[in-house]
Amino acid sequence: MRSEREKMVAGEPYDPEDAELRAARLLARETCHRLNASEPSDDALRRRLLASLFAEGGDTVWLEPPFRCDYGTNIYLGNRVYFNFDCVILDVCDVRIGDFAFFGPGVHIYAASHPLAAQQRRDFEFGKPVTVGNDVWIGGRAILCPGVTIGDRSVVGAGAVVTKDVPDGVLVAGNPARVLRTLERPAEER
Repeated sequence: MRSEREKMVAGEPYDPEDAELRAARLLARETCHRLNASEPSDDALRRRLLASLFAEGGDTVWLEPPFRCDYGTNIYLGNRVYFNFDCVILDVCDVRIGDFAFFGPGVHIYAASHPLAAQQRRDFEFGKPVTVGNDVWIGGRAILCPGVTIGDRSVVGAGAVVTKDVPDGVLVAGNPARVLRTLERPAEER
């Protein structure tokens, strides 16, 4: 029989009140609290906390507290990812972020979702993985909804609500976000 954690990470309906999941969320909240309360000058402590919080990439991420997440263990970061102040990641499924991805203040990433039927919402939730490519810039207060993929080199405008996949090398904005234009391709692709 599969654990509630295994079901959660697989994107299947799961019971969020499961004891193992409650303990894992508590650990993430305690780690985020310590990170958010740490002194900016204590880089060694922050590095240790970030390395313990994230599944990968805590050694090169630059993060401006406060930061919050559900578990942390489902967040995989590439090299030199940057999070500005007040970012939130609901990582019930994998959240994979590529190299040199930059997040403006208050960006929210939601891998968590809920059934539309009220009775079902009482009993379970589910998730869909979120992927952010390399060299992506997400503007302040943007929201990435469950299941979306943001292509390499794309830009998401401030305040955008991304409900569908974003191709490589485009600028999207709005609610819901839509492609406004194609960005310049790198020299090696011309």
